[in-house]
Amino acid sequence: MAPSGPVAVLLTGVGKRYDIVAAFAQHATVVAADPNPLAPAQYAAHHRYAVPRIDDPAYVPALAELCERYGVGAVVPLTDLDIEVLAVARAAGKLPALVPDPEIARATFDKYEAHLLLTGLGLPSPATVLPGEQVEGYPVMVKPRRGSGARSIHRADDARAAEFFVDYVHEPTMIQRMMDGPELSIDCLSDLEGRCLNAIPRTMIESRGGESIKGTVVNDAELVALGRRVVQALGVRGACTVQVFRDREVGLRITDVNARFGGAFPAPMYAALPGRTYPELIVRMARGERVEPHVGDFRAGISFSRYFWQLELDEQMRPTGRDIIQPPGPPPPR
Repeated sequence: MAPSGPVAVLLTGVGKRYDIVAAFAQHATVVAADPNPLAPAQYAAHHRYAVPRIDDPAYVPALAELCERYGVGAVVPLTDLDIEVLAVARAAGKLPALVPDPEIARATFDKYEAHLLLTGLGLPSPATVLPGEQVEGYPVMVKPRRGSGARSIHRADDARAAEFFVDYVHEPTMIQRMMDGPELSIDCLSDLEGRCLNAIPRTMIESRGGESIKGTVVNDAELVALGRRVVQALGVRGACTVQVFRDREVGLRITDVNARFGGAFPAPMYAALPGRTYPELIVRMARGERVEPHVGDFRAGISFSRYFWQLELDEQMRPTGRDIIQPPGPPPPR
């Protein structure tokens, strides 16, 4: 019988992802790690700690100490920045991190390396080259290889524009075919063996800073199958968001693989059937339970619209519990 006692989950780089931290806190003791005392999401956790920076050699030992202190069964990153660090620590047996192997974590953090990885596995990726290499046609998108949040992405309609934007962006770039069609995402979850447990596709109705703020969960068998194929080919563990375009000429092409929860976390939360939200499944895995795949088992047609909120903190950086609107949330039905 699988263990059923209390378990803790350690969330790293929590930032402003209050929704994710609060969702986990409903099912387990949550330890939030973030070096910024004003990171709002840490206040949804049971315990919060300022840890060293990711590039500090003390970062992993600090996380390991928290795991030991609270009986952490899973370490879950909420940002791209430490996935490879956690992957290396996991491979060395230092942390129970839900992340892919180090080489996959490294490749998916670099969009050009991710393109090579995907095409090498027979997965569809747009035509992508490095500056100075032959482009098959225009228009194209000039992108930072390690960009996030839609930062410094520019459309170029000819070679002169592409050359300009390569020089304009002060970091390594790549040049990718511009996709002519709708952008979609697939929110996936895999177990410790790399089996896909579910893949929930959604539309991108509106985004800001590269993060989806409005969308709809769709019943699209082609997207579900692609999501499962990607995460199982890469051996992903835990949450993963696969971003794709459905190009009018070439069909589905993968533009990004993020081995973490996506910005539109509410979509798979609302769409999951009772007892099968991704935080619940991760907590079950943290207890040592084997979760059976249920790919394609979700409610389609659910839409989400994200918004901002805030916290008031006192002089000791503690939440006051006071809010601008009392009580918070929508008015009660009449």
